[in-house]
Amino acid sequence: MSFTLTRRSRSGLTVVATLTALALTATACGSDGGSDSGSGSGSGDGGGGEDLAITFIPKNLGNPYFDASQVGGESAAEEFGGTFEQVGPTEATPDSQVSFINTATQQQAGALVVSANDPEAIGSALEQARDIDIPVVTMDSDTNPEYRDVFVAQADAEGIAQAQVDLVAEQIGDEGEVAILSAAANATNQNEWIELMEAELEENHPDIELVDVVYGDDDDQKSFDETAALLQSNPDLAGIISPTTVGIAAAARYLSTSEFQGEVALTGLGTPNQMREYIEDGTVEAFALWNPEELGYLSAYAASALAAGDISGEEGDTFTAGDLGEYTVGADGVVVLGEPTVFDESNIDDFDF
Repeated sequence: MSFTLTRRSRSGLTVVATLTALALTATACGSDGGSDSGSGSGSGDGGGGEDLAITFIPKNLGNPYFDASQVGGESAAEEFGGTFEQVGPTEATPDSQVSFINTATQQQAGALVVSANDPEAIGSALEQARDIDIPVVTMDSDTNPEYRDVFVAQADAEGIAQAQVDLVAEQIGDEGEVAILSAAANATNQNEWIELMEAELEENHPDIELVDVVYGDDDDQKSFDETAALLQSNPDLAGIISPTTVGIAAAARYLSTSEFQGEVALTGLGTPNQMREYIEDGTVEAFALWNPEELGYLSAYAASALAAGDISGEEGDTFTAGDLGEYTVGADGVVVLGEPTVFDESNIDDFDF
C-alpha cells in the first residue's frame, strides 16, 4: 500500500513524495506533567517579537542538520524583530549542553531552544532558566516534559519510525538481517524511534531480523567506523537503518567505496545536500527527512509566542509561525511540524539544505 504526501515549503515549493504504507497520526509524545513556570516573558530581552533575544543550543555544532535549523531560526528572528544566537558543544554527549544553558540563563536570554542530548541530564539547568521566567522550547529531541514549555517535534514519532522500516523493507524485499546505526545512546528521539521500529518489525515484518544496534554519537568518524564494524560482524547483513543525518552520511561514505555498495541497502534520515552524491552513484536508493530549516523556523516562532504570553504550552493553544501558518499545541505541550518527505533520484535535486 502506498500514498502520496504533499507539503508546501516556506519558499512556496510544493513537494510530492510517495511513502509505502506510511500512516502518520498526530499522537502526543512524553508523559503527563509539566510546569507553567516558563510561560511568561523572559526577564532579559524577553516579551516576544521585537527585542527577543533567542538562544539556540543544538546537540552539537558543526552538524549540517543543525546548521540548517539555524538558518530557519535566524530567518524567523529577523521576521519578528528579535536577535538570534546559536551556541553549543562540539560533541553530542549527555551533559555537554549544561554549561551553555547556564550561561544563557546568567545572561538572561529571552528564550531558549534546545535539542536535548539526554532527557534528564539538562533538566536541572533548564529548571533554573524557567525559574526566572525564561521560556524553554525543545526541538528535534525532547527532555522530560516537566523541564520545558513546548516541544517542537519533526513529525509524529510513529510515522518517522514506520517510514524508515517501510523504506528498508522495500529495498531488501522484506526479508533478511538489518542493523541500526544510531546517534548517542541517550538521545531521546533516537531511542523512541528505535523502540517503535523494533515493534513495527516484530509485528509486520516477521522475515526481517534486527541483529544489532550501534551508536556513532553523531560523530562522523565514529559512525564510519561503526558501519565498518557492523559489516564485519554481520556478513549476511542486508540493510542498515540510520535515523541520524551524521550517521547515514558516514555509512554511505563507507559503503560507496566498499564491496558492499549496491549489496547492502542503506536508508534512514538524511539531508539532501549530504546524500545527493550517494543517490547519484547508487549507494543509497531512498531516505527520508523533514525540512530542518522549517523546524528551526517553527521553534523560534514558538519561543516568541511563549515569551509574548500568547501561549503557555497548554493543549489547544494556537499561534502563527510566519509563513508556515497557524499551529496548535497538542497534548503534553507538543507541536508537530508535519510529515517527513522521502528523497530519491526523482526529487532530490529539488531541495537545497
